[in-house]
Amino acid sequence: MPVLVCSDGFRVFLEQHCPVVAERFIPTPWCWGGRVQTLARVLIKSSPSVSYRNELIRTVDGGQISLDWVDNVDSVSYPDSISRPTVLLLPGLTGNSRQTYVLHAVRQATRRGYRAVVFNNRGFGGEDLLTPLTFSAADTSDLEHVVLHVREKFPQAPLLGAGVSLGGMLLLNYLARKGSEAGLLAGLTMSVSWDTLESCASLEQPINRLLFNRHLTGNLRRTITRHRKMLESVVDVDHVLQSRTLREFDERYTSVMFGYKTCQDYYRDASPCYKLPRTTIPVLCLNAADDPFSPEHTIPMAEAQRLPNVALLVTARGGHIGFLEGLFPRGEGYMDRLFGQFVQAVFEHPQDLRGACGITDDPTDTQTD
Repeated sequence: MPVLVCSDGFRVFLEQHCPVVAERFIPTPWCWGGRVQTLARVLIKSSPSVSYRNELIRTVDGGQISLDWVDNVDSVSYPDSISRPTVLLLPGLTGNSRQTYVLHAVRQATRRGYRAVVFNNRGFGGEDLLTPLTFSAADTSDLEHVVLHVREKFPQAPLLGAGVSLGGMLLLNYLARKGSEAGLLAGLTMSVSWDTLESCASLEQPINRLLFNRHLTGNLRRTITRHRKMLESVVDVDHVLQSRTLREFDERYTSVMFGYKTCQDYYRDASPCYKLPRTTIPVLCLNAADDPFSPEHTIPMAEAQRLPNVALLVTARGGHIGFLEGLFPRGEGYMDRLFGQFVQAVFEHPQDLRGACGITDDPTDTQTD
């Protein structure tokens, strides 16, 4: 059985409105470990057909952010676009709106009548960089801009944020920074790396380095190459492109780009485990104990037990963004079902959720100008 760590009130709400948290997770039998779960999801998970409407929005510094919308204009449950609940999705490190886990999340949201919008990190949504700036897990300024933009377009529509892997780190850091002014009803994270330094060390173990670290670093290098002309004025691009691990990339690029003295300073600033007590809205966080990206001992179980608004759901197996079940795990899986049920619980029972988490004020009652 998954371990659910939260306050009594939050537990009652989840078990009533999101029953998957109390179900036994039976992983795909031939996915015998976290690494296989992680790899199998990439190789065999289906890609539901999703048609996006792209929107490019400008930022204060002159850059642009690519948003991919599924407006769901045929929604039966919420035919009025003005008040249609909206899910804001944040993909992982090198991900975008075409990732399988994003497509499945969009499908879960839209079939329940909701609208979905995917926030593609700068430089990863197919758009050109207009300024020499990309993103980091600790810099929440772009996410803040996107939340304000979505709320300005649909001020009467409830908004929930859901982040996967680095997207979840970004969301948690945003929630900690904004507190009660986050402008979201609730947050959901999946396969977050809680302590970036420990995650980096785990990914430098020989097998993990071979299977995951080199691949992710290669994706990052390709993005730097694509935007080379824009970035070479602020970083030594040739030196960055010699990076062979995520740590080397962050030492040569991310920490330099965002003004950190050392890579370790960046990693501490990016780690959500240190900031969880500063969140105020309800947050559900899914992790697997065998996630090669996020060691089990870094999951802040004791902290969550003391916080009325945070729930940690930890499965024994599932890997990183895996959570595959059944013999042929191409379709909907455990993570997808959890996403769908929690989103529905938040949007359909907002008053119950706030009461369960001891929240007296409306977390979305903030100014957007």
